[in-house]
Amino acid sequence: MKFTILFLTFAFICFNCVAQKNPETFKVMAWNILHGANDSKDGKAHAVQIIREINPDVILMVETYGSGKEIADSLGYNFHLVAPEGTALNDKKVNLSIISRYPFGERIDTEFPFFLGGREVIIQNQKIRFFSNWFHYLPWENEPEKLGKTAEELLVWERSGAKYEMIQKVLPYLKKYAAQADSVPMILGGDLNTPSHLDWDKNTKKIHNNLVVPWYSTKVLADIGLLDTYRTLNPNPVTHPGITWHTKGENDDHRIDYIFYKSPKLKAIKSESYQVFFNDTIKLNGKEILYPSDHGFVVTTFKVR
Repeated sequence: MKFTILFLTFAFICFNCVAQKNPETFKVMAWNILHGANDSKDGKAHAVQIIREINPDVILMVETYGSGKEIADSLGYNFHLVAPEGTALNDKKVNLSIISRYPFGERIDTEFPFFLGGREVIIQNQKIRFFSNWFHYLPWENEPEKLGKTAEELLVWERSGAKYEMIQKVLPYLKKYAAQADSVPMILGGDLNTPSHLDWDKNTKKIHNNLVVPWYSTKVLADIGLLDTYRTLNPNPVTHPGITWHTKGENDDHRIDYIFYKSPKLKAIKSESYQVFFNDTIKLNGKEILYPSDHGFVVTTFKVR
């Protein structure tokens, strides 16, 4: 009898421990740090401070330019340079990198490492493919709705520059790994240098000269099943514009930095966008830090199902 009571008590305690256990989560940050965070005084140190306060598990970095390894080492994180194997880790010509608190798995190399590359990261015994990416800014217009073009003409204009050409080069890779995302989750983040089709819908017509524009550069990712984490979790682009690019004195506000994902094994549960001017201060956890980049950043928390 005593044994039965003890067993039932133990089972009840164990059940409650499992029931009260918090879901396993991890946090991803996508950030263009601007010229290796070297354009402001002590920029790399400030980048480290900002990352430390955000406390992400994985950083998808753009404009690394020789600074990524030093930033990763300062944080005690692992570092992967998106470049041919054997490239010096402080090479100042390399754009993309991935920084991770978790261990790395296999490399994911492409023929176009300046635009796209990846690395497997092992999180909670789950292999996840992370990709850092950058698309060219051309064609760019601060206020494309004022070009005097129809939505159809804007889509033609969008395909007239280097951005469209880059997308065509890396699209086979994106399609390949998106097709495998049911078994191996895929997370893509970086600087797309484009507004989103989700931000130019019928709800935002009044602020875009009555235009609804299904911008190709983001819609092509949605068409292969990638979810825009920020807009999925903050569906109203009027109340939550998510701006990550703006210049003082100019009307050029756009959301151009993103984190996408595809997998039934993951669920994005929180996504925040940070808008800060270059060389202004950002306030995080009660601390004021000089901001070293001209881009804001986006942070998304995922739950492993």
